[in-house]
Amino acid sequence: MKKPYMNPYLAGTLLGLALLAAMYFSGRGLAASGGIKYCVVSMVGVLDKSHAEGSSYYAKYFENGQKPLRNWLPIEVTGVLFGGFISGALSGRLKFRLEKSPKISNRRRLIMAFLGGMLFVYGAQLARGCTSGAALSGMAVLSLAGFVTMVAIFGSAYLFAWFFRKNWI
Repeated sequence: MKKPYMNPYLAGTLLGLALLAAMYFSGRGLAASGGIKYCVVSMVGVLDKSHAEGSSYYAKYFENGQKPLRNWLPIEVTGVLFGGFISGALSGRLKFRLEKSPKISNRRRLIMAFLGGMLFVYGAQLARGCTSGAALSGMAVLSLAGFVTMVAIFGSAYLFAWFFRKNWI
């Protein structure tokens, strides 16, 4: 039997405490796109080490024998993934299914999700941070850029939702 969702005020408070703990223990806020970047850099290093060490972008991640996967960001992303699975399993909501409108095919839904994910990662790298890093962590330290980022995220979400609504309605 499914358990009810957590109270949103309690969930928000817990997220704030997690953000505070991250800032206290690591000196940085929460972020997800950085973890993905370190994973990609590590894969490039495994596939072509000479290219990674010779590249001005990748080389800085391998200086002094550093290993990109030993950074705390990939560990955070792994913890978020496992935590989500554990939470879903404990609440009776862990199901593998494709949520979509009955008007679109499974293939189209997967393509749209993939393209959305690619745009997200590209945008996160352009902005030098994802929503959690730029908006939540930025707002937590009262950064004007954090507030502007959050407004831009919600504004663009409403705009694109209007254009892509046929995929859901």
